[in-house]
Parts: sequence; C-alpha cells; structure tokens
Amino acid sequence: MPGKDSFEYAVIRWVPRVERGEFLNVGVALFCRGQRFLDMRYALDVPRMLAFHPDCDVAEIEGYLRAFQLVCHGGPAGGPIGALPPAERFRWLTANRSTVIQASPSHIGLSADAQATLERLFSELIG
Repeated sequence: MPGKDSFEYAVIRWVPRVERGEFLNVGVALFCRGQRFLDMRYALDVPRMLAFHPDCDVAEIEGYLRAFQLVCHGGPAGGPIGALPPAERFRWLTANRSTVIQASPSHIGLSADAQATLERLFSELIG
C-alpha cells in the first residue's frame, strides 16, 4: 500500500455582498506538496445563486473561478501568480480577501491520491 502525503484544502466561496458575510460554497482547492499536486474544482448552482442574489452576474463569477483555476494550474495563462511555485500559488488563492470569491481557512489531511481526495471533498462539500 502506498504511503500517504499531507495535503491542505480550502473551500472556495461566492460572497455576493461582502458586507453581509453570506456565502455559498462553490468549489474546493487542494494542495499536496508530496504529490506535486495543486488543483481545484468548482460548480455553480445557478438557480440557487439567483435565489440567493437575483442580480448576480453568473458569467462574471464563472470568469473569476476560471482565473482561480488557471492560477492553480500555473504557467503563463495564470498571469504573474501562475509563475510562482505551487505552494505560493495555493497561499495566494487562500489568502484572506474582501472580494466576491473567497477561500475558507485551510484544512489538512493525509492522502495516497490527491486527485481522488479532491474529487471526494468536492462531492461531499459542494456536490
């Protein structure tokens, strides 16, 4: 049986009105140094979002989440942050911010398969 590596993850939240502090969980980002893994999954429940905030711009929110995903994947498409090492990109993604896309505090765990763990967390927390 393969060994397990430590990982960190954060829930990605949509915060339609930052001043109210209300949010919907829309994704999960996971970083595992031992497996050289950084990725995220997201999904938008548009009817729920519109019920929560009827004036939301779904396309704009999806654009922000795609940008987060590009930073996760790294490289030129992720802009200047995409050029950083994976650990620094994860820290940037999960830094406290007062914007419509925010991350929960980081949580830790152990995993033999970071991709499978991301899928499981996404299913449990967002899915």
